[in-house]
Amino acid sequence: MARINLLPWREERREERKKQFITMLMAFAFAGCGVIFVADGYVSDMLIHQQGRNQLIQNEINRLNGRIKEIDELKKKRAELLDRMEVIESLQGNRPIIVRIFDGIARAVPDGVYLTAVEMEKTELSISGVAESNTQVSAFMRQLDASEWFESPNLTAVNALDDDGRDGSKFEMTVQQTSPKAQDEDEKKRGKK
Repeated sequence: MARINLLPWREERREERKKQFITMLMAFAFAGCGVIFVADGYVSDMLIHQQGRNQLIQNEINRLNGRIKEIDELKKKRAELLDRMEVIESLQGNRPIIVRIFDGIARAVPDGVYLTAVEMEKTELSISGVAESNTQVSAFMRQLDASEWFESPNLTAVNALDDDGRDGSKFEMTVQQTSPKAQDEDEKKRGKK
């Protein structure tokens, strides 16, 4: 005779499989949480380590920026010192030239011409004075032009004097200061061309 099992074995088997599935699901969930926890700890450690490295690099950058500022300050001081040295050297080199300029002006002034002001800006001299006649002013200009220390005299103003019945005129002129060495070099350059 055939055996008929009236027990609900399918339901028991279903319940058993359901328990196994839930147990496996819980095991995978715990394993997944464990993996996530370990990975989070590893990433956090790496992040802390990288932040330490970044801080070290930032400290080195700050230290090097401080050195760069020091170097820039030293370069500025050096440039200032070089500028001062250049000014001092030019003053030392121009000392005899100024004496020659005043000597040249004194030699070029004819009798009857009196200078009231002499100003120099770079290489241009502005000369103001009083002359008894216009011929003395032109003689003064010719003598300046003949000097090796001056060139291109230019009369800018001549006004007649009417004070106290004196004859004469006030004059203003400009003249370029040169040095004989510069003229020789210019002539050599022109000769080569």
